[in-house]
Amino acid sequence: MTDIQAAIAAASSGMRAQTVRMRVAAENVANANSTGANPGDDPFRRRIPLMETTTLASGAQGVRVRGAAMDMTAFRQEFNPNHPAADPDGYVRLPNVDTLVEMMDLREATRAYEANLNMIEAARSMTTRALDLLRR
Repeated sequence: MTDIQAAIAAASSGMRAQTVRMRVAAENVANANSTGANPGDDPFRRRIPLMETTTLASGAQGVRVRGAAMDMTAFRQEFNPNHPAADPDGYVRLPNVDTLVEMMDLREATRAYEANLNMIEAARSMTTRALDLLRR
């Protein structure tokens, strides 16, 4: 495998990882207000994707998503005695999701995805130029 193919493989592994990161952030935002169904039930807990380096078949270093960890920060509480999941004091536990943090993470994942895509486009352009030179 050539160096250019290895670079494309590394960039595509980054794109796959950033896609998972975007999906997890979207799930967190979608469940930002999901409470438990009954008093004492836990609401949705924020997830954080876990990424690690890996050696690709080309020998290049890539990235892969190892899974997702639960964010163990405390749940938010809101006074709403009429809610079905309210405790005896009238408080409802809400997810530990901060939509602003999730949107920043989503924007960062989008930019990383675009950077990897630009790497692939640059590698393809270099290959095309090299082939053009060989045809002359």
